[in-house]
Amino acid sequence: MFHDGIFLLLLLMVANGAPILVQRLMGRQCNWPVDFGITMGDGYRLLGESKTWRGIFCAVISTAIASLILGQGVVSGIIIAILAMLGDLCSSFAKRRLGKPPSSMLPLVDQMPESLLPSLVMMKTFQLNLTMVGLLVIVFIILELLLSRVLYKLGIRTEPY
Repeated sequence: MFHDGIFLLLLLMVANGAPILVQRLMGRQCNWPVDFGITMGDGYRLLGESKTWRGIFCAVISTAIASLILGQGVVSGIIIAILAMLGDLCSSFAKRRLGKPPSSMLPLVDQMPESLLPSLVMMKTFQLNLTMVGLLVIVFIILELLLSRVLYKLGIRTEPY
């Protein structure tokens, strides 16, 4: 059970890290916004310019490949990435409604949905119980916050969070 939880954690890290790395490599090239530039009645974008189809595509492809390498199968990787990106989009939607600009930090809202949603859906596949899911989400949050600082110092991220 613990072993499978580590695999899921790694796949969550891949899914959430791939869009950041591809942004660094490609800049604004092929950077089509998921929300198509739609602005809501509150004056803020639906999601914001940092949520792109390129990021979602790279997350899905990277996680599928990583999942295959880890012996979890391509389908599991695709499901995890799609759910992680869906959680991330939900976070962005909530942050825009709260008036937060794109790429701003809102602790827990930034990390919780993108780790909790895939973890809950994939509980049976990865033989996890609710305690393990909770632990996995906590570890994911800590790792993401720490790695964000490292990636910022390396010049890969534009913000330290």
